[in-house]
Amino acid sequence: MLKGKTKTGFEYEFDENLFKDYELVELLAEVDDNPLVLPQIFKKLIGDRVKDLKDHVRDENGVVDIEKMVAEFEDIISTQASLKK
Repeated sequence: MLKGKTKTGFEYEFDENLFKDYELVELLAEVDDNPLVLPQIFKKLIGDRVKDLKDHVRDENGVVDIEKMVAEFEDIISTQASLKK
């Protein structure tokens, strides 16, 4: 299991074998052209913790800011990429 914490304090973990999952690679390759696959990527990476992440970035009005979600995603991916080196 890979564990980490984003810059904003969200703690996550996922199976390191996900980085060997071709379907995840397909989704990552598609996200720039089709950002609507981002929820699938989150689900694949952190599973049931997606709700926790949404609550983590939710503002006082109940809005889950897409920019904050993307920042969390980028933080998770970059942190894990640097740990794998």
